[in-house]
Amino acid sequence: MMRMGGKQMTRSKSPLLVLTLVLAALSLLFFFFFLFSFRSDGFSDGPLHPNPIYKPETSFVASLERFLLSPPSQMTHDPKHLDDLLFNTDTQRLYADPYYPLTMPVRVYVYDMPPKFTFDLLRLFITSYKDTSNLTSNGSPVHRLIEQHSIDYWLWADLIAPESERLLKSVVRVHRQEEADLFYVPFFTTISFFLMEKQQCKSLYREALKWITDQPAWNQSGGRDHIIPVHHPWSFKSVRRSVKNAIWLLPDMDSTGNWYKPGQVYLEKDLILPYVANVDLCDARCVSETQSRRTTLLFFRGRLKRNAGGKIRAKLVAELSGAEGVSIEEGTAGEGGKAAAQNGMRKSIFCLNPAGDTPSSARLFDAIVSGCIPVIVSDELELPFEGILDYRKIALFVSSGDAVQPGWLLTYLRNISPAQIEEMRQNLAKYSRHFIYSSPAQPLGPEDLVWRMMAGKLVNIKLHTRRSQRVVKESRSICTCDCRRPNSTTSGHLL
Repeated sequence: MMRMGGKQMTRSKSPLLVLTLVLAALSLLFFFFFLFSFRSDGFSDGPLHPNPIYKPETSFVASLERFLLSPPSQMTHDPKHLDDLLFNTDTQRLYADPYYPLTMPVRVYVYDMPPKFTFDLLRLFITSYKDTSNLTSNGSPVHRLIEQHSIDYWLWADLIAPESERLLKSVVRVHRQEEADLFYVPFFTTISFFLMEKQQCKSLYREALKWITDQPAWNQSGGRDHIIPVHHPWSFKSVRRSVKNAIWLLPDMDSTGNWYKPGQVYLEKDLILPYVANVDLCDARCVSETQSRRTTLLFFRGRLKRNAGGKIRAKLVAELSGAEGVSIEEGTAGEGGKAAAQNGMRKSIFCLNPAGDTPSSARLFDAIVSGCIPVIVSDELELPFEGILDYRKIALFVSSGDAVQPGWLLTYLRNISPAQIEEMRQNLAKYSRHFIYSSPAQPLGPEDLVWRMMAGKLVNIKLHTRRSQRVVKESRSICTCDCRRPNSTTSGHLL
């Protein structure tokens, strides 16, 4: 009976014990709630705040005084170490996040222009492609030159492809103008320039200009949100002044003034795109397999005499010709030139890239996709996708003044360590995908990077569009975002 009674007593005390423990736990929670919800000054933060110290301060002076009493610690880094950390972070983001640096795809409306501006020009090119007698003034095949600047085709072909066949997530085509961030003008300006008679081409340019500027969307923004491919320095030249507000797709900026008038092109507005490579891709496996065969220190093949900024070539040829480990060849584009350039680049450690008639040339991108480290001697060069890619990891930049000094360039190259050369080769193998145009366009290919760069321009485009719409005509404050050089009448400033 006692045992039974003991069991009964145990059972009767168990609920009381549980109730006591629950009340104790609630008391502790209540205590901590008040401890963290109320501060010594009697002000409540409402919801729990980690480490609440101060109430919000709205006085600038008071806030500044508090700030100066306990300024944030300043972390210092070795510049080289910090540079490597930043490069690694950007690289990880680029290859790990398919939308970096995007938050959503760019929405593009593609104009349905009359065939004479689009399909007819493509047919003109393809039907005359085998014509080997059509050469430029320096002996290069015209059709090969058009191919080098065919970025208008690659972008357009991807944009108008069925959505089920497209791979890019950085851009989406919309069919209603009010939904668009940007408007793409699919006029093949380079084909028309090289394959049409001069006056016929100028007439077509004027027709295209009227068609474009008659569009309501053009007039609504003044053309600021319209994209026009003018990748060859001569294309669309006779009517450029009428479309200078638009976004131009360019091979370079050419600040010498030989190709573009002042105020027509600048980085804030326009976009640099790589040339289409003239050689086949040497992928990571190819770079590794050709490493032991790269016995030439420095290679160059191309026209040895050029105009304007390209005069540096003649000086470099005079300095480097006959030097041990250097191969300099006169040559032009075309099938024979392609094979010779590809063979030479795949046998070389470094590839010389001096300025041509313009600061850039297709040779730079041939070197990149060949696994040959570019040595860039072009003081005015602008590079494609530089907001995303760090060219210092794959190329060497040398000033013209240093390069022509007797013995300087070869001494510099011979002092590059094998470890640095190997690191740059590995980076070239990784970066080469950013310069290969393809159909369908590939993620992280040049078409993809175009729209990633465009995404960064959208807010600025909206700013200047809306500002232009509300500025009264008497206003003297005209903002163009044109970085102008100082001259005798004006001082250099960002307008």
